[in-house]
Amino acid sequence: MTEEQWRQRFVARAPALAAVAPRLFAASPFVADAFARLFDDDSAEFDALMRSRADGELAVALLAACADDDEPALMRRLRRLRRAEMARIAVRDIAGIAELDETLGDLSALADACIEAALRNAGKRLRQRHGVPRDAAGDEVGPLVLGMGKLGGRELNFSSDIDLIFCHGDSGETCPEPGRGGDGARGLSNEEYFVRLAQDVQRLLASQTEDGFVFRVDLMLRPFGSAGTLSVSYAALEEYYQAHGREWERYALIKARPVAGDIDAGRVLLKVLRPFVYRRYLDYNAIGNLRNLKVLIAEDVARRGEEDNVKLGRGGIRELEFIVQSFQLVRGGAESALRDARLRPVLRYLGGAGHLDSAVARQLDTCYVFLRRLENAIQMYGDQQTHTLPVQDDARRALCAALGAADWTALSAQVEFVRGFVQQQFDAIFNERGAADADASSAERKLVRALWFAMSSGDTALADLRAAGFAQEPQKIVAALEDLRNARLVRAMPDGDVQKMIALLATLFEAAREQTRPETALCRTLRVVQAIAGRSTYLSLLHDNAEPRAQLVRLCAASPWLSALIAQSPVLLDALFDTRTLYALPGRDELRDELLQRLGELAPGDTEAGMDLLRRYQKEVTLRIAAADLSGALPLVQVSDRLTWLAESLVDAALARAWDEMRSSYGEPLRGDGERAGFAVVAYGKFGGIELGYGSDLDLVFLHDCDQLDADTVGGARAINNGVFYARLAQRLINWLATQTPAGRVYEIDMELRPNGKSGLLVSSLQSFAGYQRESAWTWEHQALTRARAVAGDPAIRDAFECVRREVLTRARDAGQLRADIADMRAKMRAELDRSTDALWDIKQGRGGLIDIEFITQYLVLRDAQRAPALVNYSDNWRQLDALAAAGSIDGEDRDALICCYRRYRAWAHERSLQEEQVRIAADQFADERRFVSGLFERLFAARLR
Repeated sequence: MTEEQWRQRFVARAPALAAVAPRLFAASPFVADAFARLFDDDSAEFDALMRSRADGELAVALLAACADDDEPALMRRLRRLRRAEMARIAVRDIAGIAELDETLGDLSALADACIEAALRNAGKRLRQRHGVPRDAAGDEVGPLVLGMGKLGGRELNFSSDIDLIFCHGDSGETCPEPGRGGDGARGLSNEEYFVRLAQDVQRLLASQTEDGFVFRVDLMLRPFGSAGTLSVSYAALEEYYQAHGREWERYALIKARPVAGDIDAGRVLLKVLRPFVYRRYLDYNAIGNLRNLKVLIAEDVARRGEEDNVKLGRGGIRELEFIVQSFQLVRGGAESALRDARLRPVLRYLGGAGHLDSAVARQLDTCYVFLRRLENAIQMYGDQQTHTLPVQDDARRALCAALGAADWTALSAQVEFVRGFVQQQFDAIFNERGAADADASSAERKLVRALWFAMSSGDTALADLRAAGFAQEPQKIVAALEDLRNARLVRAMPDGDVQKMIALLATLFEAAREQTRPETALCRTLRVVQAIAGRSTYLSLLHDNAEPRAQLVRLCAASPWLSALIAQSPVLLDALFDTRTLYALPGRDELRDELLQRLGELAPGDTEAGMDLLRRYQKEVTLRIAAADLSGALPLVQVSDRLTWLAESLVDAALARAWDEMRSSYGEPLRGDGERAGFAVVAYGKFGGIELGYGSDLDLVFLHDCDQLDADTVGGARAINNGVFYARLAQRLINWLATQTPAGRVYEIDMELRPNGKSGLLVSSLQSFAGYQRESAWTWEHQALTRARAVAGDPAIRDAFECVRREVLTRARDAGQLRADIADMRAKMRAELDRSTDALWDIKQGRGGLIDIEFITQYLVLRDAQRAPALVNYSDNWRQLDALAAAGSIDGEDRDALICCYRRYRAWAHERSLQEEQVRIAADQFADERRFVSGLFERLFAARLR
């Protein structure tokens, strides 16, 4: 049929395509041949050209068409259907009707449907001959086919082979089908049955007949490759990846997807395999492994002379895929959005989440669309599996026609631009990630090697270190290196990892030399290195990333507490490598939402994982706060705010988990009115006063509103007494927060401020708490109440607590008695806790220090709250001082001076706490501040002090 005749047929049946018909046939001889064979005046295929396939439409039609075919008929029908559908897909792609996602999705759906049809047909014949495969319990065992690579990602290209892994359930053997009598007379083990099934499916799809083939099938991604069995049980597959899985198999499983057989079982299987693919923590070793794999591919491409390969060559599809996979492998364990087998949604997420610059991500997506359309157009020319740019003029003209390019020169320029951009981004991620700039000079490398292998020792070593910039205390470095070399983890390291660590040490020497106290910075950092010696991931991570490495050294230089924290929990290093979040600290609501999202990804009821997550989250966010603090980006008041918000989120999450566990076991307590009784957490001290520091414990009080403690819980597996329920709930909450696990603890918990202190109940009813505060509490307990606030639990109880607090704090008091009580308590505290000497002053407990300021504030609040109730609106010292000035309890100048002193004291104490040093300072320091605070304290309490 001539081109004009085809054009007329298009005019009649698909007029929208008539104008592009010449370009269609020029672009693809395969399409022209397919039309000649398959499309006639009455062909339904014409009608399908102008509409998209609905989800599942092709599978339903193909399976119905192939349901009753014998093997020869099935093979013929599959091949004809495949050719017709491929022609339809090619026409829609070349004509610009279909977007790339539709083209790739339709190709993948076609493969899925063909595999399912072949699997059902082959399985039907095998069951007739050998019976139904069953496990030891007699349950039928079904097959599963995993699609890998492009098929798994629903991104199959036009003339691709399909990478498959055949799986099945438990071991067992075949049994005759009910009602078939002697059928299945020769039984097979399940292993034999499913191997034969895999062989039959491969033959049905890949055998070349006069009608061609359906898909070339590649089974090499199965366990042990060509040496492995063709079908493997789920248990054996899981064991293989745990014991023998290689890095490249992790990359392959990113794209795995159940495509035929027991799809639900496949989803469960991939969830089981997820820990092998996506590490629990950030896995930067994947970057180096992918880089090495790409080097091998590049060498093979060069050896074959295929530099124009748009898939494997420079700036090609594989490099773009590796960019995306690097983030999936590194971060997929922590970020569920990265666990998508499709490339483009992941690429969009990377841009939206800030892992990639959004403009770069959009451009990479544009490049991907172009490269995949280019790849498809190359293959549509003759339905051949090739990825190389053509050299023949006819093929080049066809390619230009398929892509709408003016000529080969214009197309080549576009190809070169796209490949150049992809290569640039690939190099930015996969080059040594800063190693070129971060590699220490040869002098540092030589020094470290000489020290490590004792070629430089004794006085020579000290002299070498002084010459290298470590002049003050070089002996500390010698001792620290000796400790590192003799550490158990280091002695057990493979030689390759030792060399990696030595290379890292050279860069750390260079970074430490930039610090004010280089020996201190380096020795603390070496303790972190010792903690991660058994984790080559982190050694690579620090060696290859200059800025995070420098940040680690700065943190260690700034604080032994921080360096110890990182050494105890090396997973915190992950935070240093996420520059998006390291200094961009979340707000109060964002902290809570982020924690809840992470907890939501855990299996329900997994207490161990939940406790571990809370501890890791507390340390991770604390480190981020500290990094911002030490960089000067966060003033002290905001440091305390962030640490307090973090504690609120963690307490709230721990309470929710503890309550859920209690409810699932025992049900819930009810009040007398039939409503569920609640529980709330009240914060005292620094937590209540929004002044938490890095190592602060939490002063807590627990309240409930149950008015029938002698009754039993309802709705659970086992009822218990309501009073027992609350005691156990409180203890479980404390366990969630304070139990020491391998990940540490969230916080130390102090319950001594509850009514009656250590002798009191762990949980108080709201009514008994109110009665205690009204009738039995000491003055110091009302002082503590000024800094209390409800932070978690039932909103009604929290509101009721605030009402009780306001009522108690605003009641009328005898000013003289109040002054006497507070002055006596302060004198007692000084006698027991003040560690001042003639040479040193205790900034917290000493005369004129922090506690004096707090006692002044609390005294004035309790004295004047009856006439000025606004004084109890806040629980923090600074806003209470502002309120006191507004109420006339203190003049504005005294307020400003007190706040100034309080801030200076706290800032100095904060810095000392980071250094794990005592909060005592030379007695001649803060002289003006101490004089003012002491003078005001004495004026207010003069009558008692005299």
